Parts: sequence; C-alpha cells; structure tokens
Amino acid sequence: MGDISLRKTGVDEKRAKVQKESKILLDYTRKAIARLTYLKRTLAQLEDDVAPCEAQMENWRTNLTIMVSKERQYLQQYSNYKAILNRVGYTPEISHGVLVEMAEHRKELEKKTKPILDTLRSYQDLPPDKALAALAIEDKKRQYAAAEKYLEDVLQSALATTE
Repeated sequence: MGDISLRKTGVDEKRAKVQKESKILLDYTRKAIARLTYLKRTLAQLEDDVAPCEAQMENWRTNLTIMVSKERQYLQQYSNYKAILNRVGYTPEISHGVLVEMAEHRKELEKKTKPILDTLRSYQDLPPDKALAALAIEDKKRQYAAAEKYLEDVLQSALATTE
C-alpha cells in the first residue's frame, strides 16, 4: 500500500507538473494565436494598402518617364539656344544695363550727326568731281534763271491782259 501511495503521490506530482506545463504551453499558445491573429490583420491591412500604393508607384513611373523626356527636350532646347547665342556673338558681359547705355550713347551720336547728315544730303546730287560740280552748279543757275524769266513772262502777260 505504501508503495502504491508513493506511486500515486509521484503520479500526482507528475500530473501537477504536466498540468502546470500544459497551462504554460496553453498560455503561450493563446498568446501565439493572438499574435498570429494580429499579424494576419496587419498583413490584410498591408495587402489592402498595396493596391493604391502600386497605382501611385505606376503614376510616379509615368511621371518620371514624362519628366525624363521633358529633361531631354529642355536640354536640347538649351543647347539650341546656346548655339544661336554663340552664332550671333552673345557674351555674358552683355547685359540689360550695358544695352541701355549703348542705346543712350547711340541716341546721343545720332543727335550730334543729324545736322551733319542733313548738310551732306544737300550735296549728294552733286557729282564727285570739282569741275563737274561747277558745271552742275552752272546748270542749276541757268535753270533758275530760265524759271525766273518764265515767271516774269507769265506775270507780264497776266498784267497785259488785265489792262
């Protein structure tokens, strides 16, 4: 009997120990299940968030492609404009202020040279040779005298008809 009682006590102890271990395992299992449920919910949320993010990423890819093509286009335009500026002789030293000063200086020069140009224009119809110029002056004097004589004749005839 003592032997059975000892065995029963040993079995009870083992059973208590196993029950305690099973309670601990059950607690760990419950915690693991709760954690698994939380992780499944989080995964479902992330999977739901993936579709809009993928659409956004595709939108970004499209925008990036457009931006790359625009960059190429702008770089080409920039090089074309730079070539045009080089062709016309543009230098970075030319600025708005410099151009305004040059325009003002040009206006001043035009004011100074206008009377000289007007004087020179009156001589443009003269021949370049001095002798030819003298002949042209004599010719103009004869034409002037002929015009005066014609005017006198017209006036004389007008006076004669009124008398």
